[in-house]
Amino acid sequence: MYCKNCGSAVEQGAAICTNCGVPVGQGTNYCENCGTALQPGAAVCMSCGFAANATVKAPAMPGAKSKIAAGLLAIFLGGWGVHNFYLGYTGKAVAQLCITIGAIILSAITCGIATPLALISPIWALVEGIMILCGSIKTDANGIPLAD
Repeated sequence: MYCKNCGSAVEQGAAICTNCGVPVGQGTNYCENCGTALQPGAAVCMSCGFAANATVKAPAMPGAKSKIAAGLLAIFLGGWGVHNFYLGYTGKAVAQLCITIGAIILSAITCGIATPLALISPIWALVEGIMILCGSIKTDANGIPLAD
C-alpha cells in the first residue's frame, strides 16, 4: 500500500504516512496500489489500472444486523415474525406470530373455512422482506443502519 499524498510505501494498518504525516487514504496525487504519480483528476491509475479515487465503503456499525439475513428471514419465516424479532421490532413480531397461530387454530376449529386468514401474515412478511432487500427498510428497531 502506498500513500495517496506522497507515494511512499505505507505499512498495512498504519493510520498515517510516516513520510508526510497525512492520514492514510487522503490525497489524490499517487496511486495507493502501486505508488505511481497520477494525472490530476484521473479516475484510474494508468500504470496498474487501480481505481484512483474510488470512495471507500464505510464499515458497518458494531452490532449492525445483516440486511440479507433480515430479508431472507422475512421471505422464508416471516409469517412467524422471525425477521422482526431479529431486527428488534418485538411488537410487530408478536402481532405476526399471533395472527399466524390464531389463523391456524381458527382453521382447525372451522374445518378449513378460515384457512385464507393464514395468508395475511406471510404476505405481510413477504412485502417486508422485499422492502428490506430493496433498501426501503434501512434500520433496525434501535435505529442502527442494516449492514449490506
